[in-house]
Amino acid sequence: MSGPDPVARREPAHDPAESDAPPSTGRRSGLRNPERAVRGLGAAVLALEALVLLLAIQPIRVLGGQLSGAAIGLIVGLAVLAVLLAGMMGRRWAWHLGTLLQVVLALGGFLHLSLAALGVIFGLVWAYALHVRRVILG
Repeated sequence: MSGPDPVARREPAHDPAESDAPPSTGRRSGLRNPERAVRGLGAAVLALEALVLLLAIQPIRVLGGQLSGAAIGLIVGLAVLAVLLAGMMGRRWAWHLGTLLQVVLALGGFLHLSLAALGVIFGLVWAYALHVRRVILG
């Protein structure tokens, strides 16, 4: 009795995400904070690497022969460095040091072959993280 239904007269809301125009901020990725996303990716890779390195000590000793004290020291040192770098991914130099960490781990193959295998695996993962960083941040 009061008149037309107010719901029927509503205009559809305009969603700026559906617009054909490019975003005004010039961001290519569509992420709200692309720098934060990339830092999170780098930190996650390094944290996972530290965890795998520490958990790999015992299986390497049991299955692959004896690890020397130098190899265990290298593993623990690289794991600590990876954790520290994971917390500093906001700094540009941390990405370069992360790359150096992958190279040192691969060169650890001179102490034990399994370290070279871990170095190659995490080197490839790190290379992918660097590629994603370059694509997102330009």
